Amino acid sequence: MFKKVVTYPGFWKSVVSLGLAFVLLFLLIKWAIEGFSFAYLTDSDPLFFILGTLAAGFVYGFFVSFGKFSVKLKAKENRE
Repeated sequence: MFKKVVTYPGFWKSVVSLGLAFVLLFLLIKWAIEGFSFAYLTDSDPLFFILGTLAAGFVYGFFVSFGKFSVKLKAKENRE
């Protein structure tokens, strides 16, 4: 089932789009919490922060897309 889901057309596009949406929303919320100051980037290593948020976005996008596409495939198999 795992291989079917990750090779389904549109799966990786969904992972990337959901991951980027998560990262943008996270950064916007983090920016608002910090008082609309970019201090959260300069207080620590900015490269580490950006790579970490991109990795978190990928993980989030993968799990949400995997759930979405596995439900879609199960429903498709049940109809057949």
